[in-house]
Formats: sequence, structure tokens, C-alpha cells
Amino acid sequence: MSVSIPLQKAAPNIWMIPKTFRQDMKVPVYVFASEKLLEKMRTDRTLLQGVNVATLQGVQKHVAVLPDAHEGYGFPIGGVAAMDATEGVISPGGVGYDINCGVRLMVTNLTEKEVRPRMVELVNSVFRHVPAGLGSRRKDFVVSRSDLDRVAVEGARYVIERYGLGWHDDYKHIEEEGRYPRYKAGEIPDPDPAVVSNEAKQRGLDQIGTLGSGNHFLEIQKVERIFDPVAAKRMGIHQEGQITVLIHCGSRGYGHQICSDYLKVMERAVMKYNIRLPDRELACTPTNSPEATMYLKAFGCAVNFAFANRQAISHWIRQSFEQVFKRPAEEMGLKIVYDVCHNIVKLEKHRIDGELRDVFVHRKGATRSFPGNEPPYTDFIPETYKDIGQPVFVPGSMGTASWVLLGQRGSLDLSFGSSVHGAGRQMSRAGAKRAYKGDQVVRALESRGIYVKGDTMDTIVEEVPEAYKNPDDVVEVAHSVGMSTKVARLVPIGVVKG
Repeated sequence: MSVSIPLQKAAPNIWMIPKTFRQDMKVPVYVFASEKLLEKMRTDRTLLQGVNVATLQGVQKHVAVLPDAHEGYGFPIGGVAAMDATEGVISPGGVGYDINCGVRLMVTNLTEKEVRPRMVELVNSVFRHVPAGLGSRRKDFVVSRSDLDRVAVEGARYVIERYGLGWHDDYKHIEEEGRYPRYKAGEIPDPDPAVVSNEAKQRGLDQIGTLGSGNHFLEIQKVERIFDPVAAKRMGIHQEGQITVLIHCGSRGYGHQICSDYLKVMERAVMKYNIRLPDRELACTPTNSPEATMYLKAFGCAVNFAFANRQAISHWIRQSFEQVFKRPAEEMGLKIVYDVCHNIVKLEKHRIDGELRDVFVHRKGATRSFPGNEPPYTDFIPETYKDIGQPVFVPGSMGTASWVLLGQRGSLDLSFGSSVHGAGRQMSRAGAKRAYKGDQVVRALESRGIYVKGDTMDTIVEEVPEAYKNPDDVVEVAHSVGMSTKVARLVPIGVVKG
């Protein structure tokens, strides 16, 4: 049943749902969207889910619904909420099934002129090296149970040091330096494989270095336009036509199983803590409860698995470039700009009612967007970017642009230091398959100079660019309200689709 949600315009592209809308709301909801982007939010449960989140115990200041938001499980995808560290709750639905789904950008010193003639060969090589698709697994890289547990604790650093999957300083340009938690804003449980189920571990043994399915992808891109030359240069983006590589994937079946396991735990525990919820999908327990502690320990394992996964993929991308261009990867650049999470919960300090407080920030389909020279947030930014701000990546989908943005001071007040993570779906996968045919999609992309290779034709059709909002529209809102500003626009020329 549809519900009419009142929206009050607070500023250009900023709307508010007052907490007086419903008696159980503890804080208002702020929606960051243009009129065009609001149209889709009004047709699904995005706004209602934002209202539901605003009823949770210990929720602080306001709930943020970002420009790319759409309906999710419990929380809207593109939703941000901060819970008091002692009196709030932890909700797996505020993170999502694909724990630490995230984006990594790599830059090369190659140009489109050099790469375009070898594009088919390059994409095919990457496709051979990086298994993609539903249930994709590796036959040539299966870790032992004990090594999987080490990955869960040590993240990307372990696969670099133990297996040589990367360069020694790669971790410096990964959120948390590739090993969660690197910093502690307060007491937060360390990852503990002992609370991860055998089923989750079984699913993870042969999935490190795999892309997965759904909207996950790997793209060879070119820099189409640079908006902020100073920030772009700091990130290694020097000229239009330069080739970049973008990886979008997460913790695969390992993280999905952890989420499933702990949703069941918390669903059972809701009654125990006398928590009343407007939606059972918001299952949660108090931050200091045994259930929340166990979830955070398992969650940390999935975060580190995802960092290791993207690290392994980066290694095999470098190998693919070496095979095709017959040159060492170091000569071609292939450096990591940054690697950011967008399905995550972090213990951070944020200013609420004039004072810094410890809060658990749930970012579901949202990326950290910390500004430069702003303690304590500067501590979480790589040395390279401490003075300018954190890179933010907004992936497109096969035929649409991806964006490099820069974290801004405004994000701290608007969205607890967060920004957008993608374009957001506007058409279901089933709807896309009804409306488009695989060969039609492939030909359309090839006519635009984009070579795409997917696990199945169904996967390509489900992720047709028209199934998503225009990322340019999403980025324009984030830029205009001051969450994050434009640095560079990247367009695909070769795509490996999960």
C-alpha cells in the first residue's frame, strides 16, 4: 500500500520529512535529490524506509537519504544513519548483504590511442584471469581454512604478504589501509573468525579474486573530462584520454552468508530487548548486546575478505596488462588511487548538538566523503590526500560514466561524512529482461565503442544502462549541496560484467 510522504523543501536539492510526520519518529529525514530523482523515490518504498530508520533506538540528528537512493532491505540503499555508541542499535539491514561492497580505482600512464587497438584482447584476458558471474569461483587459488581465517583478520595485507598479490605499498591507498579496523574511535570488537559460520567459510574458500554477479563489474575506462586539475593530478589523473581501471565488488558469498546468519540472530533477539520495529527487516539489537558484538566481529571478517578480494583482482588485472602489452605493470603505472567501502558500519566521532560524540554510522550504499585538513577525520585519509580530502568514486553501469569526486566539509553536517555510491536502479532486473534483448544491448554498446564481456547474456541485459538512474544527475546533486565535488568523469571502453 502506498503512503503519501510529506516533503518540505529546506534548500535547493534538499528536502525534509519532519519528525512530526509519525509519532514514532525520533529524528527528521533529510532527502538529497532533484525533482527528477525524487520521482523514482516516490514510486517505491525509499522514503518510507527512511522514515522507518528514523524510529530506531538511539538514532542521532537525522537520517540521510542520498541522491542515488532506492528501496533496499530494511534501510534504503543510499541511506545513512548514525546511532549513539552506547544507547543506539546495530542493524545488519543498515549495512546490507554484500558487506564492504566497494570500489577501487587504478590509474595507468597509457592512453586510449595505445589501448583501444588491443581492447578485445585485454578484456578477454581480464575475463580469463578474474572469474565473473553468479557463484563464480577460482580453481587456481583456493585458500585453506586457516589462511581464510588469516584473511578475515588481516585483509588485503595478508594476500599481499602471504601470496604476493600486489605491491608492498598498495595498502596505503585502501580505506582502513586494507585491514579493518585500523583505527579505533572507541571500543569496537576486532574481527573474529570463530563467530563466522562454517557455511560462510565454505563459500569463501575459492572466491577470493572473483567478481561475482549482479551490478558488480570491472571496467577499462578513459578519462573524458577533468574538472579539478589539482585534485586529479594528486590522484594520478593527468590528462584526458588517460586509461583507468575501476573495480566494483564486495565480500561475495562469505559476506552474504554472514549477513543472513546474523539477521536471523537479531530477528530472534528483538523480543528479548523489547524493541518495537515498524519493519521486521530493521532487525537490530543494542550496541553493547552480545548479539551486536558477535555481528560486529563477523562483519569485520567480511570487511577484510572484501579488501582481500579487490586486492587479488587488482593483481590479476596487472597480469592481464602485462600479457597484452608485453611490459612490466610498473612501467604502465597501474597504481591504486584509492579503495572505498560503501556497505559498512563504522564507529566514528561526529558533531551532534555542538559536541563530538561516538556514533555507529551505518552507510548502506554510501561512501565516506571526509574533507581534508579536518581533524579527527584527517586521520582516516591516506597521507597523499590529507590536505585535499578523500577520493570518492561513483561507478556507472556499462554504458554510463563513472565519476571521481572529492570529500567536502559539507558532508559532515549533511550526511555524517558520506556521499553517493552509484547511480541507483530505476528498473528491476526482471523488467530489464522484459524490455531488452542481449544481442541488442551488446550491439548498442559496441556502436559506442564499448566492448563488453559477461558471464551470461542475462547478466548483461539485467545491467543495461537504462536500468539505472543517470549517474551525472546523482553527482550533480552531491556536488551542488557540498557533499563531494567533481574531479573527473570517466567513460567505459571495455567492460567485464559479473
